[in-house]
Amino acid sequence: MLRLLLIEDDVRSAQYLMRGLAESGHVADHIADSRTGLAMAGEGIYDVVVVDRRMPGLDGVELVSALRRRDPGIPVLMISALSSTQQRVEGLKAGADDYLVKPYAFAEILARIEALARRNDEGRRQTVLQVADLKLDVAARSAVRGARDLRLQARELALLEQLMRRPGQVVTRAMLLEAVWNYDFDPKGNIVDMHMHRLRGKVDHDTEAALIHTVAGAGYCIRALATDGE
Repeated sequence: MLRLLLIEDDVRSAQYLMRGLAESGHVADHIADSRTGLAMAGEGIYDVVVVDRRMPGLDGVELVSALRRRDPGIPVLMISALSSTQQRVEGLKAGADDYLVKPYAFAEILARIEALARRNDEGRRQTVLQVADLKLDVAARSAVRGARDLRLQARELALLEQLMRRPGQVVTRAMLLEAVWNYDFDPKGNIVDMHMHRLRGKVDHDTEAALIHTVAGAGYCIRALATDGE
């Protein structure tokens, strides 16, 4: 599951893409205002940013140039109805990693987004994480504890990844909510705790040593040894 940001002022195009991304199992935020989109893109929580070239305010070329000064590494896909070689070159020189001309088939833009995310992931992240006898293969989207296949759902895998990338550290509920659900998601009840309860039931079921621990008033932590009182 990828966390994506779409900066696009065309409502119909945005709805089409957002629907397809959700159906493909990805979490995406959409913003129509380019300056707000630039601020959101700089938060460092997205795997890929998709930017329309022609927008009021900052156009796509200006936006990507500004984003590159803040975050040189984040993958950016520029989409545009402008298709000349010169226009493509301008977008790529501004810092876009890829350039796709409208109209596009959803299968193609999805493949390009996932390729950008995969390339970036291979370059900067471990794809296999391990804490004690718990192993998470991020690329394969699978988790095992010992010899037991945990059969986790998409959000459970995403929550576990957030914990396992920070072993021994407290991961707050706000951090988990922001990383796994939509930017504008309105949580109903204790949705993070509900999902974490199910995750803990699978990870720590029928084991002598729990790995996922609640940190009172803060969030959750994954580590091999529990401290007294948890």
